Amino acid sequence: MKKILLFSLCSASLLMAGYSEHAYLYKDARIMGMGGANVAVGGYSTSVFHNPAGILNIKKSHGLEVELLGLGMQASTDIQDFADDIDTADSDAQKISDVLKKYSGDHFNLGLSNYSSVTNNADSFAWSVGLLAAGDANFIAHGSGGASGLLETHSRGYGGVVAAVASSFENVGPGTLDVGIGVKYISQQSYEGGIGVSEIVDNQNDLATYLQDKYEKKSSGYGIDLGVNYKLSPQNYWHPALGMSILNIGDMKMDNNYGKQPMTVNLGASVSPEVAFLEHFILAVDYVDLLNANETRFYNFTQSAGVVTSLTHQDFEETDFMKRLRLGVSAGIIDNSWFMATLNAGLYQGNYTFGIDLQATLVKLGFATYAEEIGPETGDLTDRRYMVNLGIGW
Repeated sequence: MKKILLFSLCSASLLMAGYSEHAYLYKDARIMGMGGANVAVGGYSTSVFHNPAGILNIKKSHGLEVELLGLGMQASTDIQDFADDIDTADSDAQKISDVLKKYSGDHFNLGLSNYSSVTNNADSFAWSVGLLAAGDANFIAHGSGGASGLLETHSRGYGGVVAAVASSFENVGPGTLDVGIGVKYISQQSYEGGIGVSEIVDNQNDLATYLQDKYEKKSSGYGIDLGVNYKLSPQNYWHPALGMSILNIGDMKMDNNYGKQPMTVNLGASVSPEVAFLEHFILAVDYVDLLNANETRFYNFTQSAGVVTSLTHQDFEETDFMKRLRLGVSAGIIDNSWFMATLNAGLYQGNYTFGIDLQATLVKLGFATYAEEIGPETGDLTDRRYMVNLGIGW
């Protein structure tokens, strides 16, 4: 109740704001289209970001799997309209204030990423090594009119190395136990704070550089991930599997800046019945961050003449059940050496997801839409996003 009352107070205040997006390093359109449920599914090189044991579910027939130039882009629904309106306002303080008022309380995200990797799954042992380069920019408009308008930002550029190994153990009870371990090193430059109307006017031609000069903080961290998947008897029609992962053991604190990666305990379950006319059919459910490690960060901005002069923040526990629930379904339509097509759908943080995954020879193309909950509880602030992945691989 204390948290809810505090959030209500912050939402009513013109100079306070809360931010509660769950921490992540990489989002794959193939997985997000399926509601983000991958703890007990795996099957991709990017499964290392959910459960390192999942690379054992990559088809052995694929041999050495190489994914180069795995370019990704995601953006919020109305970010182009917001950017156009800011640009049209030019250097007029009142017009910029009107734009912030028009979009007050809305959240905008723009993300770019490249994850290139080499993965091999052979017999009962698999390994994967990948290079990550990414950035995401988040903005929230607060329009109180006049010089009190505020544009809040939570942004970062980051990259590093991700590696995992996994091994399979047969005849463990009635099934097979897959065990994986992952390691990663990430460095980042993060930017969290706010800029007032006067700052936007004076630096509109190079706002990114101004934000960098005012708020940039550099940090880095190492992380260790552990994961297991238990697959029941292969003769079972449903092919049930249970998964568990512990990510970022010890926390990648990143000096407590935006972009920190708390240790999370994640559970998953899936079934993969054989369905006529489909290459695969998967139903999955995940419950992530079992111990509620993700937090809501509340900010207090103070301004003078349209310039943010000070920034303080405080973190509070965030425990919303629906934000941690993932449901997904994946249907493989075609899968041969020349072409692959998969349809995905699901429920992520209480909102629908949908995705299409295509591969023609060496070219991979994925599309997905999902909605991120930015507030501490589902429905406080929902940001619908669209993402595209384009890569070359074999």
